[in-house]
Amino acid sequence: MADPFWTIWWVWMAGALVLAILEVLLPGFIFLGFAVGAAITGLLLLLPDFSVHLAVLLLIFAALSLIAWLVLRRVFALPHGQVKTFDHDINE
Repeated sequence: MADPFWTIWWVWMAGALVLAILEVLLPGFIFLGFAVGAAITGLLLLLPDFSVHLAVLLLIFAALSLIAWLVLRRVFALPHGQVKTFDHDINE
């Protein structure tokens, strides 16, 4: 019997790639956390004897995505209290 598609590692890696491409097209560090979560989930599925049910796998994905998003937000955020300002126009 064939494995369900959500237990195949390359499906998660392909999903991570699609989410990373979406992040490039729609920047804002929204899809990047999901891409990192999907990539780590795909890497976990490469481990031998790592077989879990869909609900547990989605919970792992959600937790990893949240952690990745929080880390990315902390790393790339402006210091507290600062506002992004632009002094000149790039077209000048």
